[in-house]
Amino acid sequence: MKSKVFLLITSYLLLHQSLSFSQTKAEDPHRFFDPKKLTEVGVYYYPEHWDESQWERDFANMKALGFEFVHLAEFAWAHLEPKEGVYTFEWLDKAVSLADKYGMKVIMCTSTATPPVWLLRKHPDIAIMQENGVRLDHGARQHPSFSNTFYREYSLKMIEKLAQHYGQDKRIMGWQLDNEPRPSADYSEVAQQRFRDWLKNRYQTIDKLNKAWGTAFWSQVYSDFSQINIPQLSVRFMNPHQILDYQRFITDETVSFLDEQARTIRKYASPDQWITSNYIPEYGDGHLRASKEQDFPTYTRYQVFGENLGIGSRGYRLSHVERIAMANDFFRPVRNLYGVMELQPGQVNWGQINPQPLPGAVRLWLWHVFAGGSKFTCTYRFRAPIYGIEMYHYGIVGTDGITPTPGGLEFKKFIEEIELLRKVYDPKAKNNAAYEARRTAILYNHENTWDMQRNRQTTQWNTVGHVSKYYDAIKSFGCPVDFIEENTDFTNYKIIIVPAYQLIDSSLVKKWTEYVEQGGNLVLTCRTGHKNRNGQLWETPFAAPIYDLIGSKIDFYDLPLPETPNHVLFDDIAYAWTSWGEILLPNNGTEVWGTYEDDFYKGSTAITFRRLGKGTVTYVGVDSQEGEMEKEVLKKLYSRLSIPILDLPDGLHIEYRDGFGIAVNYADKTYTLPVSNNVKYLIGEKTIPTAGVSVWVANE
Repeated sequence: MKSKVFLLITSYLLLHQSLSFSQTKAEDPHRFFDPKKLTEVGVYYYPEHWDESQWERDFANMKALGFEFVHLAEFAWAHLEPKEGVYTFEWLDKAVSLADKYGMKVIMCTSTATPPVWLLRKHPDIAIMQENGVRLDHGARQHPSFSNTFYREYSLKMIEKLAQHYGQDKRIMGWQLDNEPRPSADYSEVAQQRFRDWLKNRYQTIDKLNKAWGTAFWSQVYSDFSQINIPQLSVRFMNPHQILDYQRFITDETVSFLDEQARTIRKYASPDQWITSNYIPEYGDGHLRASKEQDFPTYTRYQVFGENLGIGSRGYRLSHVERIAMANDFFRPVRNLYGVMELQPGQVNWGQINPQPLPGAVRLWLWHVFAGGSKFTCTYRFRAPIYGIEMYHYGIVGTDGITPTPGGLEFKKFIEEIELLRKVYDPKAKNNAAYEARRTAILYNHENTWDMQRNRQTTQWNTVGHVSKYYDAIKSFGCPVDFIEENTDFTNYKIIIVPAYQLIDSSLVKKWTEYVEQGGNLVLTCRTGHKNRNGQLWETPFAAPIYDLIGSKIDFYDLPLPETPNHVLFDDIAYAWTSWGEILLPNNGTEVWGTYEDDFYKGSTAITFRRLGKGTVTYVGVDSQEGEMEKEVLKKLYSRLSIPILDLPDGLHIEYRDGFGIAVNYADKTYTLPVSNNVKYLIGEKTIPTAGVSVWVANE
């Protein structure tokens, strides 16, 4: 038995670690990574899936392919705690030791996505109850409820044991929380009560809730929080303000569960171990950037699964250039650092159709991840599974456990190429100056997506698709892009684009106005400013709070039928639109940039530009079908501001990092890069083919 003195010393050390973290938490997370390595590459391994006699062979083969770290224990709760309160780490210790023997660090994972069957059978209520009253059962993943209080508490017991065991282990580089966590609706009694408690904490009184939800409509008035249930999301006419709050609630449940895990690990973990979670980049999910306890975010990205068609008849074998680019630019600004925890290694098995990626595609994706600034890339998984729901999913090696797959060989090639860059890396090198001069921000808030997607007003409207039109345009200009939030210092950016920002308040309008008056250039688009933060229209004309800012009024909006598109005229070219068009009434001094070409409002204003203080405001009141209009509007704006831009063809992206230029080509044709003839190519050349990559020392 431990002595009281030992327990006191241990308690002091743990408290000291906790205090040390609180003092260092705000430090730059770049401290976790050696800048001379540029990036590191790792792989998922599940030792519990394979005969123990094969483990050392597998680790040796990982090392031979060049992998620098290994990802363990993601779904291993049943092996870590085979019986209640009985923890077995011996098997995992052996795997960690083998990783260390072959010179690889370890990412250790919590297993909260897959609780063991004995826990479900003893406590079936920890599983999510669906809207139809059916409770999920053991046999899948992500079936437990983040709102179940007992599940949270019991999970933290397991995580505490794991952190106590590995928190001071120098072989552990970092921790992953859960697996691809995302908010899920749970209709259980526990979740109902937590939602009511959340609402009471938010509104304090039922009268304030009634006002925020507009419950006078359809006799929905509540007299007590106990009367409120979780909204039925399948019912078309449920109160939209109640649904908005429920989406906020399940986001908070997800974030708080992850942050509780992080705080538990922090009590025992070395300050040298980082904590993250791997997110699926679905930009309407509110939890993606919200965690306050993680050091930085990571994301998961699969490119080819039969749905993202890309460019040309075989573009589905490469996917669209935006998928990795936008994820890079969305997650990097959170802490100025990100990683990719799962990158597709080859053919998958879970799509509607699962084609082979184009030869070279995996290497292309690896370089694209690197180009955005990632500090590491990991792939799921080393060995292709031979049982379970993910059979036919490729790994780095095939079903024999030995033979590298095409994607495995492309990972090997990328690792070798990174080694080439490490040899010439100059820590004093800076990014291309022209590249940095066109850095642009996109202001984004997931709550706008929630609100508009629930009440689209037309089948033609897609919020993320609308954002993508502006994103694609500025990436074609060769702009570095940061997705930012309202608390960001706007003055860091010469141009900020604010697409379809429907939910606003006076403080945000004030911040926008001050940004422009001080010399910033703001681009606002249709559907901006229509509602307050509760999702209610202002008791004014549409979007009246932004009228002084944009120098126009909004007379009305129109939604044509898809089979009879209308057109907007910009610089003598007509562009079709069907999803949303606002008819503007510009003030004197506001320039008219675009007008409507059809219908009873022909000749009315659609796009405006004005100067305000030292800056400018552009308002694009219409959403075009293809996005070409948006691109031309932005091109005109950058020209007005004397910001030089590129004119990259569809599918070609160019980025700069660490003194290197990187080009990737997702198009179905070969291009010539618009860079100086004097640059030194380390990989590829000035002519870049389909799935090609070119890397050069950025001295132009």
